[in-house]
Amino acid sequence: MDNDNTIATNNIAAPATFQRPGGRFLQKILPFVVFFIALAAWEAVVRINQIPHYILPAPTLVAKTLWDNLGSLMGSWLFTMKITFGALLLAVVGGVALAMLFALNKWVELTLFPFAIVLQVTPIVAIAPLILIFIDSTTAALLLCAWIVAFFPILSNTVIGLRSADHNLRDLFTLYRASPWQTLRHLLVPSAMPYFIAGLKIAGGLSLIGAVVAEFTAGAAGKETGLASRILEASFRTEIPKMFAALVLVSLTGIMIYLMFNLVSKLVLGSWHESEVKSSR
Repeated sequence: MDNDNTIATNNIAAPATFQRPGGRFLQKILPFVVFFIALAAWEAVVRINQIPHYILPAPTLVAKTLWDNLGSLMGSWLFTMKITFGALLLAVVGGVALAMLFALNKWVELTLFPFAIVLQVTPIVAIAPLILIFIDSTTAALLLCAWIVAFFPILSNTVIGLRSADHNLRDLFTLYRASPWQTLRHLLVPSAMPYFIAGLKIAGGLSLIGAVVAEFTAGAAGKETGLASRILEASFRTEIPKMFAALVLVSLTGIMIYLMFNLVSKLVLGSWHESEVKSSR
């Protein structure tokens, strides 16, 4: 019996070691350590094997190229950001508005939801050339392509969240003769908030992907172009370090968007939802 108690005590105490300040610090620093080890290994492989920079540039050369071309790349980065967040804003406004309309009227949902599914399952690479033909403005066409990619996660997650409200609370609102707007505002919206933010995290990355892929498809060139055009130009000129530098900016932008919406999730849900509430133990 004593042995059983000892085993049970050890099983309970073991997870507590991961909650110590040193353990928490290790959890935060470990991904960075592994990342820098991977960069060091990449650098070593390139130098030891003397791989030409036009095949695989070393991380130090990529960083130097990024610094040397930061002025020109930042203009393209700002254009990509404009397309990305413009498409995301339109996706949020349109997706949330349509999801609320679906929640208030079942017939509207049955009528329009199939069109949203068609937009989702159609590859953006397949329809981007058509959009570029029908729309004269390249910027507007890129914005529409990125919006198509980002729209469905917002709509789908918000609809699921609106449907996830407790049925007993729905009955209570019906019992007290709450209007559809009161039910939506005081019950359905709080219930849908975690799902909406989850969709926002997905749509943030997808809007960036949509902006880059659409510009690749457009093959746009000139001053008002994004990072995808810089990558295409570098590939045509066999400037591989510059290609990697532009790719690094795209990756850093995606990480920034992810961290930004993680922060939004903590600020909005941190005080009440289980997905963000920290354990008090």
